[in-house]
Amino acid sequence: MPKDPTARRRARLRAVLECRQPDLTLVLANIHDPHNVSAIYRSCDAFGVGHVHLYYTGTPFPVLGRKTSASARKWVDSVRHKDSASLFSSLRAQKMQVLATSFSPAARPLGAWDMTLPTAVIMGNEHSGVEQELLQEADGQLYIPMRGMIQSFNVSVAAAVILAEAARQREAAGMYSAARMNADMLEEKLAQWLEK
Repeated sequence: MPKDPTARRRARLRAVLECRQPDLTLVLANIHDPHNVSAIYRSCDAFGVGHVHLYYTGTPFPVLGRKTSASARKWVDSVRHKDSASLFSSLRAQKMQVLATSFSPAARPLGAWDMTLPTAVIMGNEHSGVEQELLQEADGQLYIPMRGMIQSFNVSVAAAVILAEAARQREAAGMYSAARMNADMLEEKLAQWLEK
């Protein structure tokens, strides 16, 4: 590691960017609790997810506290969508499989999905889950198998579990061992981060 603090910071930021997974993302669909949203951003950063999609139609995006979320939101980009057409158009343009969390009979367990494919996972509202409109448009539905009496996780915990499984699969496939961004994009992002 370089001794110069500036060089050390540059090396640290580059190392993080080289682990970013540009073809893995979450969609936050009308999630209203700021603590949940903040925790999801922290999980995204931890597992190398560089951007999230915000789908807020019936719920305003929550005001996030500076102390709890600023550090994570600083490193995770947000893409806003006002309707399902723009959301799915964006995800389809990136050739992503779009999965929605659900308890329906059509849902398959998390481990049954190939998360090494370009993937977006829609995380639903704390009370009503993923809207029917989004479920119908998604390529598939997933659930997290549970063995206890309580058959649901807090949405931020569910997001972390899903990203941990995606990271496990991607680690096994060697997808964290080399930069996934092309060199020009990586340098552009590094320059942006150095200004933060």
